Amino acid sequence: MPLPKRRHSHTRGAKRRTHWKLSAPTLSTCSKCGTTKMAHHICPSCGYYGGREVITPKKSE
Repeated sequence: MPLPKRRHSHTRGAKRRTHWKLSAPTLSTCSKCGTTKMAHHICPSCGYYGGREVITPKKSE
């Protein structure tokens, strides 16, 4: 298996890594209560997913 003859410079490695970026998570609104939630997740405020109640959220005091 071939190996590099000399080490690559920091600039060359940085050029390769320019596209390693984080993206913001996709957010959607809950159809039941209208709060912002992550897509394809249970709503943390009302506990609904897909039009039916999956969990009963704890009451905040």
